[in-house]
Amino acid sequence: MPRLPAPSLDRFARPWVPLLLVVWLNGCSSVAYYGQLLEGQLDLLSRREPIAGLVRDDSRDARLRQRLALALQARTFASAELGLPDNDSYRLYADIGRPYVVWNVFATPELSLEPLTHCFPVAGCVAYRGYYRQGTARGAAAVLQQDGWDTYVAGIPAYSTLGWFDDPILNSMLHWDDDRLAATIFHELAHQMFYVRDDTAFNESFASFVEREGLRQWGAHRGLPPADPAALRQREQFTALVLATREALQRLYASDLPDAEKRQRKAATFERLRQDYRHLRDSQWHGDRRYDTWIESPLNNAKLLPFGLYDRWVSAFAALFEREGKDWQRFYGAVERLGRLSAEERQRRLQQLEAGGETPASATAD
Repeated sequence: MPRLPAPSLDRFARPWVPLLLVVWLNGCSSVAYYGQLLEGQLDLLSRREPIAGLVRDDSRDARLRQRLALALQARTFASAELGLPDNDSYRLYADIGRPYVVWNVFATPELSLEPLTHCFPVAGCVAYRGYYRQGTARGAAAVLQQDGWDTYVAGIPAYSTLGWFDDPILNSMLHWDDDRLAATIFHELAHQMFYVRDDTAFNESFASFVEREGLRQWGAHRGLPPADPAALRQREQFTALVLATREALQRLYASDLPDAEKRQRKAATFERLRQDYRHLRDSQWHGDRRYDTWIESPLNNAKLLPFGLYDRWVSAFAALFEREGKDWQRFYGAVERLGRLSAEERQRRLQQLEAGGETPASATAD
């Protein structure tokens, strides 16, 4: 994100006013953590530059200009055709000089799948902490491991500030293929469109549906044939394997077995996941090894946490989109009404949509 003029002071200050209050309330350890968040975000903001000008600059790398030109086309389509926010987010570029923008640290107890949660201003409570330096993330994970937690450190190539800042395309996103680059723009802009505090599954499933339907429409707009469903089918099959493992572990941890027996069966459950994956890969995927690195590296409870959140309610949102006549503005209005419900009622309505039950438009009215 380049050398743009600093944003107006009132907009710049808003997210950090509650942030600094949280620091004051939570003591010195929070000062260090929130300090690195502030430093990392400000560094990212300082690197932004407008994509339109970069694309016209013949002195810049030709491949970079080509990729950013495509991103700008997808960005224009997002607002014009999908009804997503029309602002400067993803019309800017920033080279942060690293492969990930942040590293998230997930943690669970050794014999539980309940995440260690952290609550933040604006975003609410989430099952991770983010760090702008990989070494700092690993250090935080090591401290938790010493206290007996299962931990997992995941590199994150992009994130949304929910409209508080104009988020840029990052160099960490440009090695992706065209579809993934466009899909990420749609996904992150959807978070700016609508976000419910403390309901990660709702937020991510909503954004994932917008991403998938948006990508389908983007392909049709460009006159491209429908995408090969093989990759999506593989992801769904892999996710199903992991979710089945998580359910097996939940039953194990809820049982009355001694902890020593639980530990043995935990290890056996993870080994069975590896075996089931290899069988699926070799029998149905023709040896495609895209998930090998993940499956063959150490497995624990924390590594399972991200699964299911992005996909949990996608089918419900797809049904809602159909019910609203595939009209984006009507769909967004219905999503907003769902978001204003209590967590229990919102989940009930989503389950009804998922099951294909009759859910008339009035069901999500105020």
